[in-house]
Amino acid sequence: MNIKPDFSKNANMAATAPAFLSVWDIHSYYGESYIVQGVSFNVHEGEILALLGRNGAGKTSTLRSIARIGNPQVTHGEIWLDHQPLHTMSSYQAARAGLGLVPEDRRIIAGLTVEENLQLAQIAPPVGWSLERLYELFPRLGERRKQEGTTLSGGEQQMLAIARALARDIKVLLLDEPYEGLAPVIVDEIEKTLHTIKEQGMTTILVEQNAVRALELADRAVILDTGSVVFDASAAEVLDNAELRAEYLAI
Repeated sequence: MNIKPDFSKNANMAATAPAFLSVWDIHSYYGESYIVQGVSFNVHEGEILALLGRNGAGKTSTLRSIARIGNPQVTHGEIWLDHQPLHTMSSYQAARAGLGLVPEDRRIIAGLTVEENLQLAQIAPPVGWSLERLYELFPRLGERRKQEGTTLSGGEQQMLAIARALARDIKVLLLDEPYEGLAPVIVDEIEKTLHTIKEQGMTTILVEQNAVRALELADRAVILDTGSVVFDASAAEVLDNAELRAEYLAI
């Protein structure tokens, strides 16, 4: 029987506010490898959710499943964004519905300047994120707007990847390992930016190996282990639970 997800409460009873994004019992495969094994959680509007777990726990695969990327293949479950059924959509339709995935490799387009990368992504006319507003959020990008995007530093490329996602006036930002390979001072800058866009109402799902920093930033945390949810609660609860952190996050 196909039961629709309950938008009135979190499936794991971690929150009672209406869900903005609801992931309900999704199962995904890479070929015959069973990667995402019945994952369910809700994300509330304006919330930062940290999606955590050890290497191979299924975090990136869950993000890609939500974004409707071709691999892994979702074989079961439902994904709803603001009451729109993403599970019936292709990846480009899900993007148009408001999902913005920033992959670990950033995928800055070679041969295009910073500004051209942003213009290519931007809807016309921009509703919420004009180039001026993006440069205000990321002053470094404004200073380098005419520089080829692939020649930026790693931290600046990450800023560009986030700005490019925002340029499409998205509803939910999906970040896959945004701190990977970056100096702490750059991570600080990116975290300040994520705080700023949260204050402006952005909903974010953050996958990050630096679990402590992710938990310090996030409102809530979902922990995965071998493709399944093992814990869903406030980020503060995870930070306060040494046994849980040791068992599932190795910290």
